[in-house]
Amino acid sequence: MRVTASDALLVIDAQNDFCEGGALAVQGGAGVMPLINRLAARFDTVIATQDWHTPDQISFASNHADATPFTEIEVAYGPQMLWPDHCLQGTLGAHFHPEVAPAIRRALAVVRKGYNPAVDSYSGFFENDHRTATGLAGLLRDRGVTRVFLCGLAYDYCVRFTAEDAVREGFEAVVIEDACRAIAPDTAAAAKASFAARGVGEIEAVTILG
Repeated sequence: MRVTASDALLVIDAQNDFCEGGALAVQGGAGVMPLINRLAARFDTVIATQDWHTPDQISFASNHADATPFTEIEVAYGPQMLWPDHCLQGTLGAHFHPEVAPAIRRALAVVRKGYNPAVDSYSGFFENDHRTATGLAGLLRDRGVTRVFLCGLAYDYCVRFTAEDAVREGFEAVVIEDACRAIAPDTAAAAKASFAARGVGEIEAVTILG
C-alpha cells in the first residue's frame, strides 16, 4: 500500500499510563512503540492524540461514591465507563512513552482530549458527548488529507472511536491492527465488528512497510 501526501497517521494515546506499569495499562502497549516509529517515518502528516485529564474527571471511579473501575454509569450524555485515575495533566503518566519519541517528534500537532472534567473523550475528533469537536477534522482538511491510518492505544476504545468518527467526518479510515493493543478480548471483538459494519479498513503494518 502506497502512502501519499493525502494520507495522515494518527498516533492514538501512546502514553505511559496505557503501557506496562501505568495506571490503566494495556497488555503489550509498550511493545508497539517501535513499530509506530517505523510507520511515522513513512508519513508527511503525523498527528498524535493525548489524554489530558483533570483530577475531577467524570469518568474516574474515584469521583463517584461506592463506584469501582470498569463499571458503567449513566451521565448526561449517555453511558460512561468508569476508569482508574489516569493521564492526569502534567504527570509522568500523561507523558508520551519514551520509546515513541521519534514518532512524536514528527507530529505536526498533538490533540489533547478529555480535559473537560464533565465529559470524557475517547475519539480524537469529538468528546464523548458526540458534539464537542477537538479541531482534528479541520486540521486534516486544511492539510488536504482524505485518508487516515490509525495506531496506538487502545484498539477497542480510543482507536475505535477515532476511526469511526473519521468515517463520519468523510475520511477513509484504516486501522493498523498490529500497531495497536486492546484492553479486553470482548471489546476488541466488538470493535472489529463495528469496523466491518462502518467501512473502517484493517491492515497489518507490513502492508505499508513492505
